[in-house]
Amino acid sequence: MTREEKNQVIDDLKADLEKGSNFYLTDISAMTVEDTNNLRRLFHAEGVRITVVKNALLKKAMERTEGRNFSELIGTLKGSTSILYTESGSMPAKVIQAYRKKNKSQKPLVKAAFIEECAYIGDQLDVLASIKSKNDLIADVIALLQSPSKNVIGALQSGGGKIAGIVKTLSERPE
Repeated sequence: MTREEKNQVIDDLKADLEKGSNFYLTDISAMTVEDTNNLRRLFHAEGVRITVVKNALLKKAMERTEGRNFSELIGTLKGSTSILYTESGSMPAKVIQAYRKKNKSQKPLVKAAFIEECAYIGDQLDVLASIKSKNDLIADVIALLQSPSKNVIGALQSGGGKIAGIVKTLSERPE
């Protein structure tokens, strides 16, 4: 690979790292070709893009990326590395969990993940699979904010019927 080709790959990786807020670093090297292709299909079906990269080029791209600190991830760049780009921070972890369960395997290995400006080092699938997306968190906050007002309205509506019943009973009662 010529120097120009390497620079182009580094620039492409840098652009992908800058535009995406979520990615995983994995090792799929010990998997068979058939297993790798099946895993790729599962990722594609869930909107996860997978790319195999050279560690040295990825390291240079991480170092050149402005506004983000990937220093914690650089230590994980050993052996074979594949990058999983995703919109949902938990989707690749869920796919990997399902794949491992179905195939009774510990492959693929998760080296690290970078989710919403936070680095997760090591194979922390349970933690990564439980991460809620930004939209899910916003929905939870809105539900919490609406809950007290719904309780007050419900109490007033149920109480209104009771008060009307009491007033009617009192008015019909002989003196």
